[in-house]
Amino acid sequence: MIAGDSGIFAIESKITEAVEHKSQLALGSFVIHVGGRAYGVDAPNASMLGCSFEEVENRLQRRGTHLLPFLTKAPASEIAKAYVDAIYRYALRTDYFGLSKREFADALHVSRAVWAPDGDEAFDDGSHVLQFDVGGRVRLIAFINSESSSELLGTIREEWLEAEMFYEILFSWKTLFAEERVRRLRSASQTPG
Repeated sequence: MIAGDSGIFAIESKITEAVEHKSQLALGSFVIHVGGRAYGVDAPNASMLGCSFEEVENRLQRRGTHLLPFLTKAPASEIAKAYVDAIYRYALRTDYFGLSKREFADALHVSRAVWAPDGDEAFDDGSHVLQFDVGGRVRLIAFINSESSSELLGTIREEWLEAEMFYEILFSWKTLFAEERVRRLRSASQTPG
C-alpha cells in the first residue's frame, strides 16, 4: 500500500503478517520515497513496523515543530554531510553551521528532525530522512550513509512540499495501514488452525 506520489514524496508499506502485540503491529516493510528514490529496506520480512507507525503518529502530533531555522537555506548536500559527520564519523570538522558538533547534534535531537532511522530495522540499509518544518512548507532531505562523501552525495534527494499535503500523506498512510492490519488480524482469527 502506498500513500502519496513516489516521484515526489510517498510512504509505502507491505504487511507480511499482522500481529496482536501493539508495540510490533506487523511484520513487513516500510519505505519512504523522496524525489523518486526509495529509502528503507523493501523486503517482506524487513522489520516489525511498530516503531515506523509510531514515528508517523508522532510526526502528526508534532506538526510544525521540526524547526531548525539556521538550516533553512543551507544546501541539502551540506546538511547531509554535516549530519553524517556529527553523528557517525570521527571528523576533524569544528563548524556545523555556526555550531559545535555537540550543539548541532543536540539541535537535531531536540527538533526531532531525524525521521529515519526510526528504531526499527526498516532502515538498516543506511537510509536517513530528515524533515524540517519551514513556515507553511516541509523540507525533506533523504540520503544513504556511505563510507565516501561522493557516494553519499549521489544518494541525496530533496523535496519541498506544502505542509498540508505532507501531513495529509502521513495521515492517509496511517489510516490505510491501520485498516489493513485490522483486516489481516480478523482474517487470521477466522482461519481454522
